[in-house]
Amino acid sequence: MPETTVTINIGPGKDITLGTGKLGGLANGQCTVRLGDTVVFSAACSGAAKKGQDFFPLQVDYREKFSAAGRFPGGYIKREGRPSDKEILICRMADRPIRPLFPEGFFDEVQVCGLLLAADGINDGDVLSMLGASCALCLSDLPFQGPIGALRVGMINGEYIANPTNEEMEKSSIELVYAGLPDKVIMIEGEAKECSEAELEGAMRFANEIVKKMCAAQVELMEKAGRPKKDPELHIVPEDMAAALKSVTGEKLENACLIPGKEARMKALDEIQAEAVEALKAEYEEKYGEEDFMFFLKMGFDKLVQKIIRTAILEKGYRPDGRGVTDLRPLTADVNVLPVVHGSGLFRRGETQALVIATLGGPQDAQETDLITGGVSTKKFYLHYNFPNYSVGEVGRIAGPGRREIGHGNLAERSVKQVIPADFPYTIRCVSEIMSSNGSTSMASVCGATLALMDAGVPIKSPVVGISCGLVTDDTGKELILTDIIGAEDHYGDMDFKVCGTLDGITGFQLDLKLPGISIDTLARAMAQNKEARAKIHGVVRDCIPAPRPELSPRAPQMEVVKINPDKIGALIGTGGKNIKEITESTGAQVDIADDGSVSILAQNKAVLEEVKRKVQFYTAEAEIGKIYRGVVKTVRDFGAFVEILPGQDGLLHISEMANYRVQQVSDICKEGDYLTVKVIDIEKGSGKIRLSRKAALDELDK
Repeated sequence: MPETTVTINIGPGKDITLGTGKLGGLANGQCTVRLGDTVVFSAACSGAAKKGQDFFPLQVDYREKFSAAGRFPGGYIKREGRPSDKEILICRMADRPIRPLFPEGFFDEVQVCGLLLAADGINDGDVLSMLGASCALCLSDLPFQGPIGALRVGMINGEYIANPTNEEMEKSSIELVYAGLPDKVIMIEGEAKECSEAELEGAMRFANEIVKKMCAAQVELMEKAGRPKKDPELHIVPEDMAAALKSVTGEKLENACLIPGKEARMKALDEIQAEAVEALKAEYEEKYGEEDFMFFLKMGFDKLVQKIIRTAILEKGYRPDGRGVTDLRPLTADVNVLPVVHGSGLFRRGETQALVIATLGGPQDAQETDLITGGVSTKKFYLHYNFPNYSVGEVGRIAGPGRREIGHGNLAERSVKQVIPADFPYTIRCVSEIMSSNGSTSMASVCGATLALMDAGVPIKSPVVGISCGLVTDDTGKELILTDIIGAEDHYGDMDFKVCGTLDGITGFQLDLKLPGISIDTLARAMAQNKEARAKIHGVVRDCIPAPRPELSPRAPQMEVVKINPDKIGALIGTGGKNIKEITESTGAQVDIADDGSVSILAQNKAVLEEVKRKVQFYTAEAEIGKIYRGVVKTVRDFGAFVEILPGQDGLLHISEMANYRVQQVSDICKEGDYLTVKVIDIEKGSGKIRLSRKAALDELDK
């Protein structure tokens, strides 16, 4: 099959080419996406639904191989292993906008794979893989209700840029990853340097115009090379069983859905579901079989709960925990809640509780990642998020961090890092331990991280807090935006829109939808509602700790950066690393030397820090005319002796300068290995040769 291509212009000199028919011909749908010399391949495949499966098992994968940039992987094993955090985050970005665009009840196995084939180091492959996922699904026979467009938007000097280059992104004050249908946003994610709501809205409207072009191009490609769509098998609860289930649960279910406490509500719902099983088992188990009966009952029960909760919110303004539409749950904030650690913050919003611990370290504690295009990415602030089973009162397999934990931690990290001073010398790690969860744990992690950093004495620019807004809609077009959604509202609602920021602007954001898109106007109203809620949370944080502590925690290591002459780096290191090894072993300090002469010292306490600084100055000091030194005799000659006054710096002590009387021979005054007090009387320009005088030093000391 010959290759078919279409081209999309997204800005001056920026063309995206979509192609199909050249690679991966056995996949349900496949395409390549090219921007500059960066190329991403995407393929979509499917399989039959598993018996009894009551959810849509979409799996999105994305991988970057070093071969795409003409490089070898680092390390001993020259093959890529488990996906990196970056690859996992890209998988999540591609998953979220396509998931809502499959029909209800479609439970077939669907897998979308993205592979970076070529990387030019200028254009990133992440948003290209999102566009490729949409294109591959559109070209397949799967019931995907796309296409969608996806791009990154930056802002430099007030001007929006579509898919900015890596160099342009370094200058940008906004990073918005946007995915949507024409005039409907489905997913946004990103960070900003305290941008306003109007600036973020403007970036979305700018992106929407590009999305229209992307969707039109995919429709054109579908018409040329797409497969006919197949009729999907949909798993829907039979009408007779849905009516019977509604009849036997009745008013009891409505009352249970609105019990305020999560634990009590879930217990009541479980009891009602068990009663429904007993009431309907005899008739419908025989009709549909045991396995299908339980399958339909669980699905039908969940649909009833969803409808009751949504109707109560939309028609009565009544939420499961009894709050008003814009009310926040009870908030508490505490700092210094743990001994030993450098900083700790405990933030609670209703039943959601995040304990965040801040740890300060030196440059060697920074997180380094090999870039496929060359070089190393160094991260001095990182936040890890942990969501244990006990936080929701359940048991389960205990393993390493999953995609959700990596994603939530990344959102919190990006939001908080905006307020950490660029010249703060420490490496910082925050660990968020979710102690209990009933929604918005990532936003609680943001608030807890702010508390922990301020408790540790990190001079953050301003506190960052976050809150999530939800959405409930109906078929008539009615919609209601909810502030601070709990778990049930997230599960049964249509939106989870998280926004973080300071009092001066937005620093991080993320949108998840169950709907196939909403208007940017709706999202703008949600941002305004979110801003009001953040102001209240800021008040709670300030009441707990008004500002970062004036000094770093006494439990934190002491760190300082001193500058030395870059020409003295070798003297500081010493032959075979002798000098630097002596410093670190004798003091236990961590010393890192940069090529520009910056020496970062991380010491256990202030006294050790001062000792390391003294040693650094000793090894890197330069001789000064008129200064007296205590030196060691290195070489003896008839005409004088060479005395080392500083590491690696010798000066000539002429026989005439050894004493205030005539010295007959040098050996009368010194021999190799003796220590002498001498004064620098001259440094020859150009050669740097040093002339010393013992006579002048003794005369000065006698005064």
